[in-house]
Amino acid sequence: MIGVVETSEALRMAQERGMDLVEVNPEQRPPLCQIMDYGKYKYELSKKEAKQRAGSRAAEMKEIRLGRSVKIDKHDVEIRIDQARRFLMGGHKVMVTQKFRGREIAHKDIGLGNLKKVADALMDLCRLEQAPRWFGKQASIIVAPDKTKVDAIKRKLDKERAEKLARGEKVEEEKTLEQLDAELAAEKDHDEGDEE
Repeated sequence: MIGVVETSEALRMAQERGMDLVEVNPEQRPPLCQIMDYGKYKYELSKKEAKQRAGSRAAEMKEIRLGRSVKIDKHDVEIRIDQARRFLMGGHKVMVTQKFRGREIAHKDIGLGNLKKVADALMDLCRLEQAPRWFGKQASIIVAPDKTKVDAIKRKLDKERAEKLARGEKVEEEKTLEQLDAELAAEKDHDEGDEE
């Protein structure tokens, strides 16, 4: 804190120190200025903003379809559950959709049973955010990750992975969310192509 100083004197002081004279509050009379390294200040400010943006990113909604109809194999349902599990571990909400074709709508209980199986299988790391909801000839549920359960499972998986490495066993690499997104997009395009 230096006090009130003439502009020319403040500029000279900043140059002597190899720094910049930055106007912090122009509305105040006399204007409030500070001697600082402006480049370093801007860099730290941008880092702080980037960290803030990363921390406040909204959870993305991922959609998983249980096939083109209620006639879906148990193995296919298990694959969809694994995909949903990866999304939930990544902090995303997941919408699981069951489509009904033709007269299958008369057997809503089969499709709702499929949705219930998925929800029950995922309850160890999520909570049901939306019960089955109907949109025309499809029903869907939304599950959201439960942070405490997800963190516990991540710790358990990390511990198991470390034990395997300690024993010298090979550890499988999990697919990234980007790879999983690409697979689902290709599958979605394939499904839409079959419907036409």
